[in-house]
Amino acid sequence: MSEHRYKWVGTRQNRPDGADKVTGRARFAADFNLPGELVGQVLRSPHAHAVIKSIDVSRAAALPGVKAIVTGADFPEQPDQVVPAGEMQVNLRDVTRNIMAKEKALYEGHAVAAVAATTADIAKKALALIEVEYEKLPHVIDVREAMAEDAPILHPQMRTEGVTPTPSKASNIAKRLEFTKGDAAAGFVKADFVIEREFTTQPVHQGYIEPHAALASASEDGQVQLWTTTQGHFQVRGFCCRLLELETSQLRVTPSEIGGGFGGKTVVYLEPVAIRLSQKAGRPVKMVMSREEVFRASGPTSGGHVQVKLGATRDGRIVAADVTVALQAGAFPGSPVGPSCMCSLACYDIENIRVVGFDVVSNRPKVAAYRAPGAPISAWAVESTVDLVALELGMDPIELRLKNAAKKGTKTHYGPTFGVIGMVETLEAAKASAHYRSKVKPGHARGVAAGFWFNIGADSSAAAHVGEDGTVTIISGSPDIGGSRASLAMMAAEELGIDYDKVRPIVADTASIGFSFVTGGSRVTFATGLAVINATRDMIHQLKLRAAKLWEVDVDGVVWQDGEARPSSTNVGEFEPLSLAKLAASASRTGGPINGHAQLNAQGAGPGFGVHIVDLKVDADTGIVTIDRYTAVQDVGTAIHPSYVEGQLQGGAAQGIGWALNEEYIYDARGKLQNAGFLDYRMPVASDLPMIETLLVEVPNPSHPYGVRGVGEVPIVPPMAAIGNAIARATGVRMVDLPMSPPRLSAALDAASPRLAAE
Repeated sequence: MSEHRYKWVGTRQNRPDGADKVTGRARFAADFNLPGELVGQVLRSPHAHAVIKSIDVSRAAALPGVKAIVTGADFPEQPDQVVPAGEMQVNLRDVTRNIMAKEKALYEGHAVAAVAATTADIAKKALALIEVEYEKLPHVIDVREAMAEDAPILHPQMRTEGVTPTPSKASNIAKRLEFTKGDAAAGFVKADFVIEREFTTQPVHQGYIEPHAALASASEDGQVQLWTTTQGHFQVRGFCCRLLELETSQLRVTPSEIGGGFGGKTVVYLEPVAIRLSQKAGRPVKMVMSREEVFRASGPTSGGHVQVKLGATRDGRIVAADVTVALQAGAFPGSPVGPSCMCSLACYDIENIRVVGFDVVSNRPKVAAYRAPGAPISAWAVESTVDLVALELGMDPIELRLKNAAKKGTKTHYGPTFGVIGMVETLEAAKASAHYRSKVKPGHARGVAAGFWFNIGADSSAAAHVGEDGTVTIISGSPDIGGSRASLAMMAAEELGIDYDKVRPIVADTASIGFSFVTGGSRVTFATGLAVINATRDMIHQLKLRAAKLWEVDVDGVVWQDGEARPSSTNVGEFEPLSLAKLAASASRTGGPINGHAQLNAQGAGPGFGVHIVDLKVDADTGIVTIDRYTAVQDVGTAIHPSYVEGQLQGGAAQGIGWALNEEYIYDARGKLQNAGFLDYRMPVASDLPMIETLLVEVPNPSHPYGVRGVGEVPIVPPMAAIGNAIARATGVRMVDLPMSPPRLSAALDAASPRLAAE
């Protein structure tokens, strides 16, 4: 870390929500209740692909205790219009069909009806009484099979975008996109050697512990209140109002504390359904997904197929790259194939690049964002291939990356030219780390990989209020999923020159603060932080005006320093400093309450780079991988709260380790998910993980007063490739399919043993 420059920024303060979290007082979505509330439950398709010929709810409606039933017919038709959804894009027509199937059920678990009843038992019985007539259709699960000419077609009206002329035939390929820089074909001619490989990944779930939950209360005057677990309550409001034809002012959304999201809680599932049930029943309706429903019906990230071709010279310069990424989107278009393509080669300054992406639908749940959505998939392939280049050259893998590293002035293949970035500094820190300088233990091997995320800014609003006692309340519209309340309070305290414990940060509902984009894309500390800083500075201007009024001087004669208004010079006059508390006490005599406000569309989010180092050993008999040491190195701009930044790096690494070694959706031949629960969906637990070391490199972002760069996305990008590279160096076997689970790795080792013995 850089030399400490501030009183609060860069220190490790207690988090404002900490006591409530550890004592159980924090209220998550399922903890909210209202008098007279009903229980809502969803009927889901047992088929992966089927026409819904009819739905008969008469027997369920006649069951005593059932107060409302909804089907797809209760949700108005939506236009074919693409809108933002967190770090991704969704189509409104598709969203309304994802929350409740209309013409077809497109995946096992697809919602087809919902009931609201007085008890959970009655709701369950009512679901069993709903009669749905299905006409089963052929289904497709794998992304490459979905792209085939003879694949079952999910959407007969869909034509591939990005292809000229527009195809006349329906396809499961929703979109083709391409990024180019230089001339890839000419670049490969200049290469001394070319390495080409194909890689696959399987869908993995975000794995948040808190399931989706919502409580809706629609009143007789058309007003609706909603409490839900979400990363973006303004986005929930926007989706629900569009899907239910409500005016924005009719719906007030309050976000609960959030028990994990990682991008998976940036869309709507239960919320519109709960509102419609409440409208029909005239009573509040509470809905909570079971763990099985979370897996079957909410968005994992994509599975993918990636082809990588790299050309290099013998001195280690990568002169050409060609990457093709095909990502499964689930039942509706909208995989993160764009970000995947953008991030694929952004770590490197390569003269000639071609990257092609395909967005592919298949009979799976619609994907949602998962921490740097799409980037880990392309990085798994590209960084594995970069390691192959290093092995071919007999070159240190960090030295190879340093020789090709992106830096200030590098033009990316997806458009922008980098400003101040820290790729080189991060690689140098990794190379100089105690981990990298240590000897590899006998029987172990070391792997390295790099990762990138562009980070985002977008809309944020904030307000700052001075209390009667001189304390300060900071209000934002950004749900806190990674300690952002503490970071916002620390920046406000730094601006004001007051103690951190005199600032109370609040996350407000949609009626209490201006619009703010979702908490995602590593934007909040940067973008909402800017809004808080500006709101605080607006308040400081108000405080100076009040002091000037009391002293009867011009406002230019007042400065704000160390939490007090002071004369700017002796020429202004001899005045005692006025603290926040004193100015608050006199507020009614100087113009009323003292507040500050800010709203902005933040620009200039600083890109982030990371390098991960892993030491591991492989049991040749069982294929079990044991990670002995792990270090995550990252350019974090300025670590506002170093403990939370370290936690982000450790959390991303832990999730990447699970993605690399165990996690996957497993389907049977009928298109049914076989491991919809934490018992069979193998997420890593503490005993599976080493102590994850972190190194924070600080290359401040010049677009932020404190140099903030988003940090939450990058750490999940390198782990899979770093682990795969270490496995390859340990065994001589290059794994190209994720996860590298014990059965897969053991089979690969057995298959390769005759060749390795011969070598």
